[in-house]
Amino acid sequence: MHEFFQHSAEYLPILLRGVKLTILVTLGSLVLSTVLGMVWALMRVSGVRALDLTARCIINFIRGVPIIVQLFVIYFVLPDFGISITALQAAIIGLGFAYSAYQAENFRAGIKAIDKGQIEAAHSIGMRGVMTMRRVILPQAFRIALPPYGNTMIMLLKDSSQASTITVAELALQGKLIASSTFQNTTVFALVAALYLVMCIPLFLLVGQLEKKLGSGRK
Repeated sequence: MHEFFQHSAEYLPILLRGVKLTILVTLGSLVLSTVLGMVWALMRVSGVRALDLTARCIINFIRGVPIIVQLFVIYFVLPDFGISITALQAAIIGLGFAYSAYQAENFRAGIKAIDKGQIEAAHSIGMRGVMTMRRVILPQAFRIALPPYGNTMIMLLKDSSQASTITVAELALQGKLIASSTFQNTTVFALVAALYLVMCIPLFLLVGQLEKKLGSGRK
């Protein structure tokens, strides 16, 4: 046990550098996936067949291609077409694009859950199109979508480890590098697992609070 703590004190500063990149990748991807997911969702519910079909094709394509393949295409293939980006940028774009499909379904479900009577009431007082969406539908849809949005955020945090496949030195890759050079597999990966858990626990609590608040708000 003494040896475990001794090695932990030695490896922890290196792993914490990986934690910073993990958080950066997660936050960047979360912002991008939220924006794109809202775009896909609004296209799905627009009532315009061409937009709905386009969004369906995009979402199905994203779902059908593994995240790791999307990362490889962005980081390794795009330079062949003259588009060169850093590994960190590729990780954020790839994960953000991949998770936009899940965010789109979260937002679309929230929008579809709004009572049509509220939309009709908004129309009856002169609200149309964009104004109804902005003032009546989206505020309530966001509230409904918050719990699944929180769960998606947890999944994204864990899947940020896939950025290691394109050389982003986040937590998982830092752990792998330390373990391969020291052969202290048990100590290193116990620390890696603990750090992921520490990052996830606040999100677990947040999702629980959101679900509780939403549940009480419906009573």
